[in-house]
Amino acid sequence: MGFFSTPDLKGDIYGGVTAGVVALPLALALGVASGVADGAIAGMYGAIAVGFFAAMLGGTPSQISGPTGPMIVVVVALVESLAREGHPPELVFTAVMMAGALQIVFGALRLGQYIRLVPYPVVSGFMSGIGAIIIILQIGRLLGQEPPGGTVAALRFLPEAIANVNLNAVLIGAISLAVVYGWPQRWGKFLPSPLAALIVATIASLFIEVPVLADVPTGLPELHLPAFGLLFADGGAVLWVVLKAAIILAALGAIDSLLTSLVADNMTRTRHDSNRELFGQGIGNIVAGFLGGIAGAGATMRTVVNIRAGGNTKISGMIHSVILLVIVLGAGPIAAAIPHAALAGILVKVGVDIIDWTYLRRAHRGPRWDLLLMALVLGLTVFVNLIAAVLLGVFLAALAFVRQVAQQQLELLQGLPDRVEDPQEAELFEQARGRVTVFDLAGPLSFGAAADMGHHVRMKSKEDAGAIILDFSRVPFIDVSAARAVETVACDGKRMGKNVYVSGANEKVRATLKGLDADHCLEVDAYHPKRIDALRMAVQAIKQADGGATPQPA
Repeated sequence: MGFFSTPDLKGDIYGGVTAGVVALPLALALGVASGVADGAIAGMYGAIAVGFFAAMLGGTPSQISGPTGPMIVVVVALVESLAREGHPPELVFTAVMMAGALQIVFGALRLGQYIRLVPYPVVSGFMSGIGAIIIILQIGRLLGQEPPGGTVAALRFLPEAIANVNLNAVLIGAISLAVVYGWPQRWGKFLPSPLAALIVATIASLFIEVPVLADVPTGLPELHLPAFGLLFADGGAVLWVVLKAAIILAALGAIDSLLTSLVADNMTRTRHDSNRELFGQGIGNIVAGFLGGIAGAGATMRTVVNIRAGGNTKISGMIHSVILLVIVLGAGPIAAAIPHAALAGILVKVGVDIIDWTYLRRAHRGPRWDLLLMALVLGLTVFVNLIAAVLLGVFLAALAFVRQVAQQQLELLQGLPDRVEDPQEAELFEQARGRVTVFDLAGPLSFGAAADMGHHVRMKSKEDAGAIILDFSRVPFIDVSAARAVETVACDGKRMGKNVYVSGANEKVRATLKGLDADHCLEVDAYHPKRIDALRMAVQAIKQADGGATPQPA
């Protein structure tokens, strides 16, 4: 799909203009909420830079990028941390540039496909936690006060905010919330509800005294070069603070963008390029940092608006950024009159929309463990920190999945002939008289199942069985844990005088066993291409051991 595909150009122009109008109040609100100096203009230049370059160089043609709620939460935490330690605030923009560079590395290493593997309960808990944080941080502004940074600090500040409530700000916030929630959907096609709320609340504030944005810079941005020299102050303590924030921003921006890309795919019936998208997002964030803008990512609501308005190619995202640039170059005096409470009302709606209400309403009907995991990640996101929430959530989800797979594999590790359908095999089992046990392994043998494989084989094979067959016909590969489990079974069988055979093992499985010397207890004739071949050998060996007589029942 070309840059200037004629059939799409009209829709791209309308989609880009519409997305730009929707992005305006959100960029201002999120910029102010970020806590950086000149937050309103930082939000605008973040939307302009990330929106333009992610669209031009990214892998999702219809995606609109810019500051998002999850990214702002990380920026707020970094600003608070730098201020608390007395470090220069411009390091925020260095962190944004570092995050962009990391996203380029993610794309070069082709990590896009893996980032999307984060389990849904973790994503749900994380995003819901982000939504809760945004709402908590805006309550003070709705009451006419400026809350301290941090979720816990903002909650502790609430009694003071309530005691010193500014009723005028409450009124403006209520107007903003009423408009953003009550704006008719049919009117939203011409004037999006966030922009309508911003206009109505700002006009209402002209008649009463409320805190406003005041001085909003206009014109071209001031360049912010990377402050690498400041990173090594205090013995590298500053480097760790900034690097940690950059890693979180990069990973969170990648997840946020790729999830939005999936939404765009579903709406446009296309398929995005994950790694190219990461490259585009990375370039956008690097440029945003240079321009003094805050970090951004793929924005779901703005992307949906763009697609519904007809945006279908990269042009729409680039037009969205051009619209915002035109506004920045000449609308500073108008933006200065916007009340904080109006932006807070818009952000509360953003926070509510981020919370995964769909899953929360249905979670009680799903697996209880997934609900507990989602709640744990949500709590950690709100009250501890983002990286701990995601890392612990992914670790616990992976651990639970391995446990479930292991249990399933061990349950399927049944000794044949319980499920024999082949008549030739059935005849051989009849000749063996219960003294040959075949274990039919299925799928990649996980390390969780491998840990108990030896025990289950001992429990399910009869005491006086003369042979054990491990059928690997349905096992594509094994790891070290599975190889050691095979070694345990083979050596236990040899010690107990039982013949152990391996059937259906492909070259990869055999190479792993041989390379790790896990087959040293197997005889040279232990490997057989098919299960029936191993079964014939086992029956023949038992007959020979019995002096040629027919094996007796166990």
